Amino acid sequence: MAARPTWQGHLKLSLVTCPVALYTATTSNNDVRFHLINPDTNNRIRMVPTDPDTGPVERSDLVRGYEVSKDEYVLFDDADFDQVKLESTKTISIDRFVDEADIDRLFWDDPFFVVPEKGAGVEAFAVIRDAMKKQGKVALGQLVLRGKERQLALEVRDKGLIAYTLRAHDEVRDAADYFDDIPTVKADADMVEIAARIISQKEGDFDASQFKDRYDEALREMIKSKTKGGKGLIDIAEPDDTNVIDLMAALKNSLKGGGGDKKAPAKKPATKKKSAA
Repeated sequence: MAARPTWQGHLKLSLVTCPVALYTATTSNNDVRFHLINPDTNNRIRMVPTDPDTGPVERSDLVRGYEVSKDEYVLFDDADFDQVKLESTKTISIDRFVDEADIDRLFWDDPFFVVPEKGAGVEAFAVIRDAMKKQGKVALGQLVLRGKERQLALEVRDKGLIAYTLRAHDEVRDAADYFDDIPTVKADADMVEIAARIISQKEGDFDASQFKDRYDEALREMIKSKTKGGKGLIDIAEPDDTNVIDLMAALKNSLKGGGGDKKAPAKKPATKKKSAA
């Protein structure tokens, strides 16, 4: 396995323990990345840590500080952080099991692949995995990751497990703070029915391969154009602003348009004579 693990430790269910490794399930390696350049020299700008009194300093000599009052800090080095030893620093201890539907989608966060380390622990991993699959439950536990203890939700995926970090309760804002000010409007039943039919026309299967960052693709085209000496102008069509005066008419016209129903065969374009009729 080429990727380096994000975390290594143990997975524990009661008295059953096995060594595991976590690998980040997503990647940003394909994103377009830019550097800051001085246009007068074409030199890349370097960000140098600087002390306002003494000037540039080596990053390796720096420590972290928590501000307790204005310009007053409590300092921490790596040894200090190592002294904070929780069980979840090196062990994912499964506390309880819940139904997936019980976890609000707002709390789901980053996914990780959970892989057993080679050796005697593979059998214990298989026992935990197969028991979870049999019961059809999501396991909950804790893990110290990137300097913060996070709640984890683990579910079976193929021969391994997927661990999702869950946002803490105080990290999720109350929807009522935003939705309570939405005016109460009773939608017209006929309009809702037409909108529902439009939705039915647009039904399809979930296909993640169709999800593409068109802005990223446009940037790549601009980079290619500039590399060849062009000005890098990329013309991207933008949707026209629509001033909906008659909502019912707009809905009916949308329904006539079809909206990409993949299940129905493509219709031949109507002739000009039929359109007039």
